[in-house]
Amino acid sequence: MQGTSSAAPRKRSRSLAHDLVTELTQRILLGKLGPGDKLPSESEIVREQGVSRTVVREAISRLQASGLVETRHGIGTFVLERSKPQASLRLNVETALSVRDILELRLGLESQAVALAARRRTQEQLEAMRRALDDYQDALAGEQSCVEADRRFHLLIAEATGNPYFQEIMRHLGDAIIPRNRIGSVERAGVDLTRHGYLANLEHEAILGAIRRQDPDAARAAMWTHLTNSRERLAPDE
Repeated sequence: MQGTSSAAPRKRSRSLAHDLVTELTQRILLGKLGPGDKLPSESEIVREQGVSRTVVREAISRLQASGLVETRHGIGTFVLERSKPQASLRLNVETALSVRDILELRLGLESQAVALAARRRTQEQLEAMRRALDDYQDALAGEQSCVEADRRFHLLIAEATGNPYFQEIMRHLGDAIIPRNRIGSVERAGVDLTRHGYLANLEHEAILGAIRRQDPDAARAAMWTHLTNSRERLAPDE
């Protein structure tokens, strides 16, 4: 019994530190704390977040390791200037071959993101995903572009992970995450993009259903199926 009671606080401490890292990281990535800004003092964070000094120190240590902040002894902890990865992540998706490549990247990234989203999503996020798919269906019915709604749905999944890095990477990928309307006209000759849009949205509904049920395994499988099918619909045989 003694061993059981002593293990629980350590687990709780790690969880609190993780939550604090997520909170501070989001402030930095969303610009609430900019380069050169000083983080609240240790005692201020303790009061604000209701955590111990040990938790604050562990969280600051993780932020330092990730390169987001630096601590100047006797002065405080400051946000560092972040490198800008946009140039390396802005992808030119103009051929079926490049579509295959970006979908292979998304298979790994979004399969994990959707599993996290299924566990962590809020009711508000679930409702926003529902609206995105309703807008997608309306656009298809009106023979209009559904790319914006499609992209929004996938970005909402990244947001629902609660991990700001998923959000940032998806934003940096930009329009490349929905590449079907950017394939060259010669390569898409004979391809029924409207039919592909309807099939994709059936797959979206399966993803949303798993997120609603908070079933991470089903969500991961549905996302894997969706992106694999998208690759087969839009990319050449390997």
